[in-house]
Amino acid sequence: MVTLETPRLILRRWREEDVAPMTAIHADPEVMRWIRDGSVRDEQQTRSGVQAWESEWESEGFGLFAVEIRSTGELAGFTGLSVPHYLPEVLPAVEVGWRLGRSHWGQGLATEAAAAAVRFAFEERGLERIVSITQVGNDASERIMTKLGMHLFRETAHPTCRRRVRVFELSSDQYASTTR
Repeated sequence: MVTLETPRLILRRWREEDVAPMTAIHADPEVMRWIRDGSVRDEQQTRSGVQAWESEWESEGFGLFAVEIRSTGELAGFTGLSVPHYLPEVLPAVEVGWRLGRSHWGQGLATEAAAAAVRFAFEERGLERIVSITQVGNDASERIMTKLGMHLFRETAHPTCRRRVRVFELSSDQYASTTR
């Protein structure tokens, strides 16, 4: 089982005890504001999501990590890699994404976690390219993408909710040039 560590975080696979705190994160309308149509999710939806994330680990060899605060053991949210099946026009692709509870915003934790996921994508899984997708207006996520070295690739509409999204990308060569 893959576990990544950063100075403040542990990125690990999901456990049953993660469902309740992730449900609380998903129940926050401000957290979910930029996710699809902005709807919150209940415990069953969160549990189904965790099961899908774990299945992707088995089928793809990568997935979304539970993000744990090293000093407290608290679940902060997730980060990691997934195939963005919901946006077929960018496929084939692997997306780096993140979602943290509001109490963890503004501390650089999403950037720290996502940077570890990007490193894992290129250095451990040998991916050639990754993307990150955000709704237009989600400036905080765009700042993280820029900090990761990503560049705007295209703007389009989410096929189910029709909200405008921006797709950022980073190639393995671009990543390598910034880590030398």
